[in-house]
Amino acid sequence: MNQLIEIFNKIDSLIWGAPLLILLVGTGIYLTIRLGLIQIFKLPLAFKYLFSKEVGEEVKGDVSSFAALCTALAATIGTGNIVGVATAIKVGGPGALFWMWMAAFFGMATKYAEGLLAVKYRVIDENGQMSGGPMYYIEKGLGIKWLAKLFALFGIGVAFFGIGTFAQINSITQATQVAFNVPIVVSATLITILVALVTINGIKTISKVAELIVPIMAVLYILGSVIILILHIDLLPNAVLLVVKSAFTPVAAAGGFLGATVKQAIQNGVARGVFSNESGLGSAPIAAAAAKTKSCVRQGLISMTGTFIDTIVVCTMTGLVIILTDAWNMDLAGAAITNYAFSTALPGVSLGKMIVTIGLVFFAFTTIIGWNYYGERCTEYLFGVKGIKIYRYIFILLVAVGPYLKLELVWVIADIVNALMAIPNLIGIIGLRKVIASETKSFFLALK
Repeated sequence: MNQLIEIFNKIDSLIWGAPLLILLVGTGIYLTIRLGLIQIFKLPLAFKYLFSKEVGEEVKGDVSSFAALCTALAATIGTGNIVGVATAIKVGGPGALFWMWMAAFFGMATKYAEGLLAVKYRVIDENGQMSGGPMYYIEKGLGIKWLAKLFALFGIGVAFFGIGTFAQINSITQATQVAFNVPIVVSATLITILVALVTINGIKTISKVAELIVPIMAVLYILGSVIILILHIDLLPNAVLLVVKSAFTPVAAAGGFLGATVKQAIQNGVARGVFSNESGLGSAPIAAAAAKTKSCVRQGLISMTGTFIDTIVVCTMTGLVIILTDAWNMDLAGAAITNYAFSTALPGVSLGKMIVTIGLVFFAFTTIIGWNYYGERCTEYLFGVKGIKIYRYIFILLVAVGPYLKLELVWVIADIVNALMAIPNLIGIIGLRKVIASETKSFFLALK
């Protein structure tokens, strides 16, 4: 097993090397410049659209724009926000959080472009449901069908073996066992049944569950984090200073921390940032395509808020709590780091542990159901609606076996399939850059 993990780690390091990181962030930088810092100047408008409803006969889609965003957030706000942030800081030092911010800032422009293209090139399937995402804008926009099929294949791979199943269910079962002594077989069985009940009915049920769970859990988690930051307000300036300083200078070994170079900070920050907010992966536009809207630009703006909420808000909260409590220096790993940080920072050890554990369970559960939908749309693209039922059964089976896999292997497989999914999507975005710019310009001219 150790030899297998070593092989996968080498593949992971190769794929997540400088070329992909440059492609991911570079695409975001290019779009930021081309679209005139849209993530800054149009963010208030994006939030306004998020909480307002479109009307008219031209409005088509399966679910509201808010429900579509909640479905996308269900898939993005997950273990990456709790385990991923802790892992990034543990390996790359506090500076990794800074590079998560950078990846998210430029990623907002990428996420806008993905949402725009998803609605522009979406279609209606044989079941009367909206289908969209990179596979459609690569095929219909670029005319490269084999690349579109490759994306869909990788999308199913991420749903089956990456973010969608193993990483999430593993985190849920481990967290409930440590915090509440729930046997793994019990929590695994319960989650598998719940996933089956929710996902078997498709996007409308998934979006309803996401609309209910995501806002409540995000608010509770952020509230707990804010209370910690207020209670330790005197330590906050130094924590932020350490994040910025460590982003550009190596961090020496101390306590349970092995030390980190600037390269490690950048690589871990960007990779974990992308794992968390999924900007550039091409997953969120699959949910965006289901939104009831007549404007692709409007939905692009709404999609952009997802990266802001996921990384700039939720990941920042986790990261700052870990840094100001010095949890990253402890001889701990993954969720245990975040658990330690919240437990020591909040009055009453059990309260902090409860926030992290319950947050992790619900975030990971919604990620599973969100990714079930992404994989389903990729399956529908490749095999038609007849393949959906078989896909769902395989997905549920993989959720059931996920808890019994070795955690280190789980994370490295997730990282690899994520990267493979990002490459065709980024090619699609770059190839359709003129369409993105043209649609954006037309929309805002009309708005004036």
